[in-house]
Amino acid sequence: MADTFGPVRDANDADDIAGTGADSGFRREPIRVLVVDDHALFRRGLEIVLAQEEDIQVIGEAGDGSEAVDKAADLLPDIVLMDVRMPKRGGIEACTSIKEVAPSAKIIMLTISDEEADLYDAIKAGATGYLLKEISTDEVATAIRAVADGQSQISPSMASKLLTEFKSMIQRTDERRLVPAPRLTERELEVLKLVATGMNNRDIAKELFISENTVKNHVRNILEKLQLHSRMEAVVYAMREKILEIR
Repeated sequence: MADTFGPVRDANDADDIAGTGADSGFRREPIRVLVVDDHALFRRGLEIVLAQEEDIQVIGEAGDGSEAVDKAADLLPDIVLMDVRMPKRGGIEACTSIKEVAPSAKIIMLTISDEEADLYDAIKAGATGYLLKEISTDEVATAIRAVADGQSQISPSMASKLLTEFKSMIQRTDERRLVPAPRLTERELEVLKLVATGMNNRDIAKELFISENTVKNHVRNILEKLQLHSRMEAVVYAMREKILEIR
């Protein structure tokens, strides 16, 4: 396992929407995790690491995307920790089906792929986390807790690539807006810009000198206005519609 994960890196640079967050209090039940990877040794390593965490319970494993969908339907996990590229059926393709059979499950992609296309496709398919396998074992548990509490997790290097890709997409696209974009308040725009830089709720609250709950309320309002489901989708939408510009 030590050979699989590299140096400690901060994976708290992007987040999903309006969860309970750091102030949610103690979880009464452990976070139920389904581990999906085509390498049995890697799955076993993750199970050993996560077994040390009192608030996390590995309830099952799968070796490919098809098996993952079946297991998710049977076990209804809180978190699916899944590789991107696997035989028979890849993780990204499996995301949509897992969300159909287990709507409450949140999916974290844990992969060696640092391709922007895989990241973007994973987000579109419903993943709320995208972590590279070079992160430390401690960060895996941290990411699971954060996603279970309503935040998204994305490796910093991938967050940077994502924003760069969004900016390039805007520069390449000259589509006229057919329907006026919903109007966001000045404060909501401030929050959205900070979300786009990869800040989590707590950091945004500190930056704007407001409470973390207020940040969550602002982000919830943003998503309701834009009729979106996650912060990542909100950033994509904002950049595409030129509501937000990342310099």
